[in-house]
Amino acid sequence: MSNTDTAIKEAVESFVEQLRGLIQGAALEAVHAALSGGAVPERRSAKPGGRTAVAAPRSRQKGSKRTPEELEALVKKLHSHIAKNPGQRVEQIGKTLGIATKEFVLPIKKLVSEKKFSTKGAKRATTYYAK
Repeated sequence: MSNTDTAIKEAVESFVEQLRGLIQGAALEAVHAALSGGAVPERRSAKPGGRTAVAAPRSRQKGSKRTPEELEALVKKLHSHIAKNPGQRVEQIGKTLGIATKEFVLPIKKLVSEKKFSTKGAKRATTYYAK
């Protein structure tokens, strides 16, 4: 083998070792977070300057339903926020309250069906106004 081939091989082996160490560290962090009550560290975006999704803190297991008390509390919180801040979209409301937008689907449907909200727009451009 030539010196160049040897240097390339050593560089690749070094890179593989560094990568293996990073992967093992990430796996250990994930296991530690899972065992310590679900405090998962925030994920970084793959692209520099990219956006990351805001995850709602989990107080229940994945797939389990919210209790009626939790749902009613969220409905009240949502109604009071929209009364104070009319004309916001769900993304804006979620960011302000620190709750994932998918958590708002049922409460918003309830409030609109009870005619406590009026809406303008469609899909993601829907804005909400308290009556």
